[in-house]
Amino acid sequence: MSSKINSIFTDKAPNPVGPYSQAIRVENFVFISGMIALIPGTNDLDVSSFEAETTRVLDNLSAAIIAAGSSMEHVAKVTIYLRNMDDFPRLNAIYATYFKEPYPARVTVEVSRLPKDVSVEIEAIAVVV
Repeated sequence: MSSKINSIFTDKAPNPVGPYSQAIRVENFVFISGMIALIPGTNDLDVSSFEAETTRVLDNLSAAIIAAGSSMEHVAKVTIYLRNMDDFPRLNAIYATYFKEPYPARVTVEVSRLPKDVSVEIEAIAVVV
């Protein structure tokens, strides 16, 4: 039996800047593409501060997750890409306002460069219950 793959789109998250979907749903799993601090509707960057950027990223991630029929409470795995690991404590302070226990499994990786030279990109896997 093959699983149907559904592309998820919402105008509450930014339009993709390349050939990919905001999210893909396969059965009860939702795979959210890496989100950066693009403002939905305009695709302008919100990088006035690291905190503003991270908040915009998590708002975008949440919008895609909700559009797929899930919620932040049902995120199972998060991958975070940071341009500077010195931002890790500030990231965690904001992250903790979006996720509650039991926290998703997570990995955070420092990278040399991200799309549009942003400071943070976040992707996730959620379940639909």
